[in-house]
Amino acid sequence: MKKLMGLIFAGVALFALSGCGESDDYYPDDLTTLFLVDQDGYAYADVPYICESMRDWDTTRPNGEFSFYPGEDCEFDFDGLNGVYGDEFDDIIRIVDYTYDGKGGIPYECVYFGASSTYSDGSFEYDIDDECVFYL
Repeated sequence: MKKLMGLIFAGVALFALSGCGESDDYYPDDLTTLFLVDQDGYAYADVPYICESMRDWDTTRPNGEFSFYPGEDCEFDFDGLNGVYGDEFDDIIRIVDYTYDGKGGIPYECVYFGASSTYSDGSFEYDIDDECVFYL
């Protein structure tokens, strides 16, 4: 009887320690949503992006919304947009929260522009048709 109880206990312990068949995909509950808008607050919709937790590229929603988990990197493709500051053809992009407060201090790196961090209003510099990774 002691051997049988020992085997049952060992089996239960092995099952419990194995993680009970949990998935390898762990996502915390703190999904964060931000928005891409222009200097007047109008949304940048359909901007392709991908974050580390995503398997495929997605696009920003009609209101400029994109979601990610804090601490992950997200890459955006600004094809068709002109990010050069100082001329009349600029496409200023700001990263804001739901109250339209700019998210300053986000480090990022672009293929052509280089590395920097967002300004206090959430805007940032990038070159024409650039791809940028934001370290959120």
